[in-house]
Amino acid sequence: MNDSILKPARRVRKLILIGCVVGATSLPLMTLADEASVTKQTFTYKSFDKTTNQLQADVYRPDDGKLRPVVIFIHGGALMMGGRGQSTKPGSLFDALLKSGYAVVSIDYRLAPQVKLPAILEDLQDACKWVREKGPELFHINPDELFVMGQSAGGYLTQVAGYRVQPRPKALVSFWGYGDIAGEWYSRPDEFYRKQPLVTKEVADKEGGGKLYLYCRQNGLWPKVVTGFDPDKEPGAFDPFCPARNVTKDYPPTLLIHGTKDTDVPYHLSVAMDKELTAKGVKHEFITIPEGGHGFGRNDTAAATNTYEQVVQFLKRY
Repeated sequence: MNDSILKPARRVRKLILIGCVVGATSLPLMTLADEASVTKQTFTYKSFDKTTNQLQADVYRPDDGKLRPVVIFIHGGALMMGGRGQSTKPGSLFDALLKSGYAVVSIDYRLAPQVKLPAILEDLQDACKWVREKGPELFHINPDELFVMGQSAGGYLTQVAGYRVQPRPKALVSFWGYGDIAGEWYSRPDEFYRKQPLVTKEVADKEGGGKLYLYCRQNGLWPKVVTGFDPDKEPGAFDPFCPARNVTKDYPPTLLIHGTKDTDVPYHLSVAMDKELTAKGVKHEFITIPEGGHGFGRNDTAAATNTYEQVVQFLKRY
């Protein structure tokens, strides 16, 4: 993979929200930042009753007591798998953010098919609200400098935050995300995934997670499984769920990042979002990674480092 290049910027149920720390003390993470030790605290940001079904967030920040801007990070996993404990190794995106003075809040959210997409979007909104309202007291962040960032499905949710989260984030960073979930890339059998051994419905229902995702991509069923709607029979039902259909002039400044050879989320989805942002006059930038796939591989250290530096510079502009 070649180093990334930066295109010219176009500046053109009843829920109980709580904020208790899990465990008595925060954990030092000495490997994440060189300048100061980094602490990790785990909080419950949302609960459906007092004892079970809780959603948690990990808060990483330099252990210095300074007021910090905050990045809410949303993990990927097709809205069906994954968790908040991602991207924490040395040289990672988290590392770059922490070294640049940001606190990072990595959130969990409920997953499909146990819940449908509206519930996941509620979790996104509640997490952002919790960070803004409880963060200043619990982990000393500046609620007026709140950014949202995510990868893949997390990139999709990041784009959703641009029109569903209020007050709006200062800016958004979407890594290989998507502004449309009803298009043929998701609603038709995928040639790339059908080259892999076909998964039966029985296996998908039994194992869930990656097997369910593979089954959905091989059969073009992801939009229906995640939302409960058929994009062919109910196309209008997807309007509230597609960021590209909800861009206005008030949409936050946005950084899109995508590789041209992404076999999971096609590059053209970020191209389409770029066009929507341009049409509405939203300040944004678009980093294209030539020959880049879905994420950075172990041999892409230079490209990853270069991209993370550009992400930090973008955040600092806002």
